[in-house]
Amino acid sequence: MLGKTVFLFTCACALTTASAAPYIPASGAQVLERLPGGRDPARRELQGLRAAQNAKPHDLNLATTLAQRYIEQSRRDGDPRYLGYAQAALAPWYSQPQPPTPVLVLRATLRQSTHQFGAALADLDTVLKRDSGNSQAWLTRATVQTITGDFTGAHASCMRLYSRAPELVVQACLSSVGSISGQARASYERLRQTYAARLDASPEIRAWVATLLGEMAARLGRLDAAEAHFREALALDPADSYLLGAYADFLLDRGRAPDVIKLLNDKTEADALLLRHAIALKTAGAPGAAQASADLAARFDAAMRRRDNVHQREQARYELALRGDAPAAVRLAKLNWAVQKEPADLRILAQAALASKDPEARAIVQAWLKTSGIEDATIAATVARLGGKA
Repeated sequence: MLGKTVFLFTCACALTTASAAPYIPASGAQVLERLPGGRDPARRELQGLRAAQNAKPHDLNLATTLAQRYIEQSRRDGDPRYLGYAQAALAPWYSQPQPPTPVLVLRATLRQSTHQFGAALADLDTVLKRDSGNSQAWLTRATVQTITGDFTGAHASCMRLYSRAPELVVQACLSSVGSISGQARASYERLRQTYAARLDASPEIRAWVATLLGEMAARLGRLDAAEAHFREALALDPADSYLLGAYADFLLDRGRAPDVIKLLNDKTEADALLLRHAIALKTAGAPGAAQASADLAARFDAAMRRRDNVHQREQARYELALRGDAPAAVRLAKLNWAVQKEPADLRILAQAALASKDPEARAIVQAWLKTSGIEDATIAATVARLGGKA
């Protein structure tokens, strides 16, 4: 899977794991929280850009730059509040039926982040009718198509990146799609070779690609290679939320809960990371497990009161792993599957189907395995217990 969308010009990696819906302030001038600036250059830059936009709220270039930085920070930290700040920065144009192209690209990205996939694709189609060479629009389009299971469309979108994006980005896009649609081994090898040959790529792109390689190797059962890829990615970008979640899942699958506790001990502001930390605490029988689970329950309860459905995959995993409520887990996993179809979505659906003995969920899993050609060692082991074939 693409897992993370890269902004081609700044190369910040994106977290597409479920997160809470953003709060949208009334204007970019509204103070919501005093964030610790300290020596963090990213936050210092945000503070400077925010001050500049407060002085010139209708400066399009300034607004789009600030919105893009907010989106990058949201994906790096796993904090959905920044998505609301990004939307507020674009407020003068955001609700227009035909906003400027840079706003449309960012609006599509924000809509993707909150699982408004149809609306995101509509925005991207408008962009590409105006500018068929817009590489960010093609990459974001490929991301949405991959998440929703349109692998033919995603491959075609990736192909449009040729001569428009760096070689490593193009191959990452193509291999991400191929790796979950019947070409896992070939896709992994092509991306691994391209990665090794492009030492000149930026650290941000290399961290993104190393994460993808780790996920691909793990699905293929190449555990030593997966470990090496994840560790290399962490050396390049130790604070990326998506990477931390992916590596935590790898460690949990290997029975290394203590390592997950250490990895995530001070990184639980993001719901997805708190979930993995809570699972690790429970698995290890460590102090704090009950409190972590209660904190997560409170976050999910708040999201439900907001009618926020973005979190369903994570909530299904919470119900299964922490509460042991298989019927609730399978209900949520099926609702989530109706919206998005990444390997993690199939995995929780298969696990919930096994635990609940739900025939509909089992049939969905087996049908997708047959039609997609996905290869995933962990899912295969679960499906074997379901009585099907991976």
